[in-house]
Amino acid sequence: MVALTGTPGTGKSSVAARLSARWKVIEVGDLALRQGCARPVPGGLSVDLPQLAGRLRRGRRPADILVGHLAHLLPVEGAVVLRCHPEELARRLARTRRGSSADREENYAAEALDIVLVEALRTGRRVWEVDTTGRSVEEVARAVRRRLERRGRSSYGRVRWLTDPRVTEHLLARGP
Repeated sequence: MVALTGTPGTGKSSVAARLSARWKVIEVGDLALRQGCARPVPGGLSVDLPQLAGRLRRGRRPADILVGHLAHLLPVEGAVVLRCHPEELARRLARTRRGSSADREENYAAEALDIVLVEALRTGRRVWEVDTTGRSVEEVARAVRRRLERRGRSSYGRVRWLTDPRVTEHLLARGP
């Protein structure tokens, strides 16, 4: 089982929908509900990740691809981390009205600072990074499909949002 993960707004669910014709795909929240490891909270779900991880270790593999911004923290073979330039990510989230402005700002910073990538790398599993910036869902799905077919060594480190002065200025303007 491989995680399809990334900061909210990078395209996980859209890409997963394209991959579901070939692989069994499940969202972390849906799996957690089925396993009795989640409870509804205002605005979404609260997932008990340690409990879900334990159930995944003891049970049979429920899917080929586990989708969600926390999927890389579960017992998976590797993780495809979708990345998106923080400026484009902010536009996507605002256009779809996802989250509050504070949530969108938090996601901007998380993407700029490689938070999901670093978390995935800390697991010691293989990690493959795919940039979704300026690409169609179908293009990204093809790139992920190729990566999943090849697997191979980890591939990451080409995405460096902090080298863009707009991103660093944005982060510095936020203040502590």
